[in-house]
Amino acid sequence: MRIMAIDYGDAHTGVALSDLTGSIAGYTTVIDSWRQNVVLDRLGELIEEYAVTEIVLGHPKNMDGTLGERSEKARALADILRERFGLPVKLWDERRTTIDAHNILFDAGKNGKKRKKVVDAVAAALILEGYLTYRRSPAFSAGTEERP
Repeated sequence: MRIMAIDYGDAHTGVALSDLTGSIAGYTTVIDSWRQNVVLDRLGELIEEYAVTEIVLGHPKNMDGTLGERSEKARALADILRERFGLPVKLWDERRTTIDAHNILFDAGKNGKKRKKVVDAVAAALILEGYLTYRRSPAFSAGTEERP
C-alpha cells in the first residue's frame, strides 16, 4: 500500500509518497504549474509509477475551523481525483502545515529562496505524516474521514 499526500496550491503543488508499507513518508516533489490539467497529468504519472493506492488531500480550513473558498477548491479537486484515478481520497485538515514547513526549513538554515522551492513538498510530507500517525491510532478504526 502506498499513500500519496497532496498540498494543492495555485502555482505549486507539493506531493509526498509513503513507503510501500504505508508507514513512513518518503519521496517528495513539487509540481510547478497553475494549470490544473498539468497537475493532474503529473499526479497520474506518479500514481502509476509508484502504484499509489490511496490519496490524502490537504483540506485548507480557516484557522477558526470554518470553510472558505480554498476549502471548496480542495473538495472539487477531491471529486476530480476520485473520478479520474478511481482511488479513495481523504480530505485532511492542513491548517498550519505551510507555516510549520517554513519553520522547519528556516531552522535547517534554508534561506527564503531555497525555502520557496521546497516548502510545498515539506507541507505535503507533514500532511502525510499526520495522516499516517492517525492511521496507527484507535480513532482510525472508527472511520473518521478527517483528523479530529
